[in-house]
Amino acid sequence: MEDRGRYPDRKVPRLKGYDYSTPNYYFVTVCCYRGREIFGPVDEPTVFRKIALRGLRDIRSHFPNARVDKCVVMPNHVHCILVLEGHGADVSTIIGQYKSTVSREIRRQAGDITVWQRSFYDEIIRTEEAYRRLWGYIHTNPQNWSSDELFRPALEP
Repeated sequence: MEDRGRYPDRKVPRLKGYDYSTPNYYFVTVCCYRGREIFGPVDEPTVFRKIALRGLRDIRSHFPNARVDKCVVMPNHVHCILVLEGHGADVSTIIGQYKSTVSREIRRQAGDITVWQRSFYDEIIRTEEAYRRLWGYIHTNPQNWSSDELFRPALEP
């Protein structure tokens, strides 16, 4: 057995046997390394937030079978509904390219920092009801930031 040091075994919530290049709607969450608020306060259009948003908008230019239907860049994570409209690249390839592009752009401005945590969360959106729920969650996430499970309150001095 491989020694993983201090890293716990990760649970993989992906659906076994499912082809993630299948045309469908996918809810994706990508978190920043160690929960750092790299993208700044939720209500500020920071340079890094703009880079992350541009990366999402540019997915279509890199992957003609994919588009982002709805997205939000929060202080320490990104949510999007990724739509695969035809066979081509799979969700992992698309998100991997997104993370790489955003990291490269941020490092050009901030030096050698780790932007993303390893991996990402995804959910196959199977029903109209699930789509509406997730779309609404993304839409209201900035207003609900202080109650979000990824919210990390500032430490008292």
